[in-house]
Amino acid sequence: MLKNEITRLARKELRTQIDPLKKASSAQRREIAELKRQVAALSRQAKVAGKAASKSPRTESEPPATRFVAKGLRSLRARLGLSAADFGALAGVTAQSIYNWESGKTVPRKSQLAALAELRSLGKREAQARLEQSEQ
Repeated sequence: MLKNEITRLARKELRTQIDPLKKASSAQRREIAELKRQVAALSRQAKVAGKAASKSPRTESEPPATRFVAKGLRSLRARLGLSAADFGALAGVTAQSIYNWESGKTVPRKSQLAALAELRSLGKREAQARLEQSEQ
C-alpha cells in the first residue's frame, strides 16, 4: 500500500511538471506549421514574380527595343530623297555602312539604331536643313 501511494504521488508530481511542457510543445508545433505555410506561400509568390520578371525583362524607364529592317531603311532613305552618303552623314556613319545595312550584310549597333530611329521622324525639308547645317 505504501508503494502504491508513493507511485501515485510521483505520477501526480510528474504530471504537474510535464503538462506545461506538453502545452508549450504543442504551441511550438502549431507555430512551426504556420511558419511553414507562410514560407510555402512566399515561395509561390516569388516563383510567380520571377516568371513575370523573366517574361518582361525591360524596366519601365527603359525604352522599347527598336527593330531594324533593311527594307525599311531603304524606303526611309528613298522617302527623304537622300543619297547613301547624305543619309550616312545624318546618321553619323559612312555611306558604305548604309549600303551594307540596306543589303542585309550587316546590322547597325544599338547606338546607331537610336540615331536611325530619330531620323524616322524627319521630313524631307528638315533632313535637308540638317544636312546643310552639318556641312557648315
